[in-house]
Order: sequence, then structure tokens, then C-alpha cells
Amino acid sequence: MTQNLATLSKAGVAVWLDDLSRDLVHGGGLQTHVDEHSVVGVTSNPSIFAAAISGSKSYDDQLHAMAVRGVTVEEALRVITAADVRDACDVLAPVAARTGRDGRVSLEVAPSLAHDTDATAAEAAHLWWLVDRPNLFIKIPATVEGLPAMTETIANGISVNVTLIFSLERYRAVMDAYLAGLEKRALDPDASFEGIESVASFFVSRVDTEIDQRLDDSSLKGKAGVANAQLAYQAYEEVFSSDRWKALEARGASKQRPLWASTGVKNPDYSDTLYLSELVAPDTVNTMPEKTMLAFADHGQLGRPVQETYADAAAVLQAVTDAGVDLDDVFAVLEDEGVRKFADAWDDLTDSVREQLRDRA
Repeated sequence: MTQNLATLSKAGVAVWLDDLSRDLVHGGGLQTHVDEHSVVGVTSNPSIFAAAISGSKSYDDQLHAMAVRGVTVEEALRVITAADVRDACDVLAPVAARTGRDGRVSLEVAPSLAHDTDATAAEAAHLWWLVDRPNLFIKIPATVEGLPAMTETIANGISVNVTLIFSLERYRAVMDAYLAGLEKRALDPDASFEGIESVASFFVSRVDTEIDQRLDDSSLKGKAGVANAQLAYQAYEEVFSSDRWKALEARGASKQRPLWASTGVKNPDYSDTLYLSELVAPDTVNTMPEKTMLAFADHGQLGRPVQETYADAAAVLQAVTDAGVDLDDVFAVLEDEGVRKFADAWDDLTDSVREQLRDRA
């Protein structure tokens, strides 16, 4: 029942689709999700683009045109991905106009830049110019080097989706970087906060995958990912009720919403709607694979509100720690792995496009 997704939306959770392709946009699938499944946003990543471009003939004409012009593979990649994101932004423009916050589509900076602050900020500005749509999000990884790039990007009036957040400590640093960007922008008396939005993508299922394999106590498996995210929302409530935030809010700034990412269940023993049902809270976003979205539409139910879970969530993480799991190491491994996986996917995408350009020259 699509009503289940509408109910999730009414509870304050913005339903976003973690998928993007030319066929989805031009074939009407995205509009159908907007109309029937309460979808109000889209996220993409290198893996998604790799699957889209290699699995469709919709890119053939554009690839041929670029091949005969002799464009570089790097230029071809950005032209192709920017075109898909731009068209998706146009589909979601009415949602953006209606909500003022959603209707957003995310495009990621090259993963190879994850540890280069200046290059990340420069590419964020370039992608913002290239897509040229106000309802765009530029995805910047929450690495140590990515945080100051995010601050600079926000200060320049560019909306940001900060991705690959795993730990509460890093999440607090992300929120601090966002506020710093707004404060820097506020120093310019002619600058405005109008149109500037941000989400902080806090990953969930990958946390369970990594922690579960380190646990001997089966009773604790499948609980840490949700608990970690629940405590992230507690941190969000603290930061965005502070005097520092209220000063920015008075000037028209928007809160940086938590976005629950990696919400497709990877362990078949767990409920296929686990990371939707247990993360219901106002002013949040949940970006989900189509399979997960349709599962919730069919049989999903709202779980306990996140604000009622903080004590239990803290107890879960303490129990995991007491069981011998080094959470700091878990989060470090997940960040390194996340950057590497996206970089590998970007390399695969680059190789695929290079081969297709050669075949169509």
C-alpha cells in the first residue's frame, strides 16, 4: 500500500530514492515515484551511475557525439552525469517549489578528491555551475579534509549533502562545519541564506554489517546501526536548539537535516524495512533503494519514535563496547572502506565510458 509511504512522510520523514538513471527520468519512472510513492528527492553515487550507463542504450547517441568530438573520458563522465542530474532536478522542480526544502538531487564530487580540501571545494563549485539548478545538492564526503571544503562550499551559497558519516563524533564535526559555513557567509552583508539547504548522510546498514561480524553475542546483532543513528538524532536536536544555531536561524538559515543512508537491509535475517521503521523522526530524510521503498509501501509500519529511544540506544552501544567491539576502529574502517568503494566504482565507470567512447569513435 502506497499509503504506508504517505504515513512515513506525514511523520516527518522525507522519502528520497537512492537511484538515478536516464531511463528512470525520461521513461517516467521518477515522476511515478513522486506521484505514487511520496518521493521528494533523489540521491546518486558512482556505483549508481556505473550501473545506469553500462546497462542502458539511452546513452549511446550522447557517447557517439562525444566520441567523434574527441572529448576526454573525464569530460564525458561529467557531461553525462550532469545531464542526468539536471533532468532529474527539472522533474523535481515542482516539489522544490512546493516544499522549499525537498525536490533535491545529489551529485557527488569525484571520490579521488576525498582527502584534498581545495580540490573538493573547487569541483563542488564547478559541478554547481555545470548542472545550474537551484535544487541541486553537491555531495561532499565527511572526511577530515572534506569538512573545511564543505564549510567553504556552504559559505559560497552552494547546497551540500555531506556523505559517508558513520560516527557520532564525526557527525558533530559535520554540523559544526555547516554552522561555520553559514557564519562565514553571514560576514558578507550582501549575502543571503535563501535557497541554501544541507543534509548530513548518516550511514546505517553498513554499521551493522561491520559490527555484526565482530560480535559473538548474537542477541546484539542487527541493533547497533539503528542505535547509532538514533543517538545521532539526539545530537542533531542538541546542536539545532543551541544559541549558536538560533542566531543563524534568526537570519533565515535552514537546519541541516539528518539523512539516513545505506538503508537497504543487507542481512536477509532482518526485516527488509528495519532502517525505515526504526528511524522515524521529524525533519529527517530517508534515502532508500527502490526495492526497500516498495517493501515499505507494501508492508512497512512506523516503529517507536526516535525521541523515545535515546536511553535504550545508548545501552545498546555500551553493550557492544562491553562485548569487546572497538567502535572507533569500526568507524575508521567504514570511512576508509566507503571512500575506497566509491573510488573503485568511479574507476570502473571511467573505464566503461572510456571503452564506449572508443567503440563509438
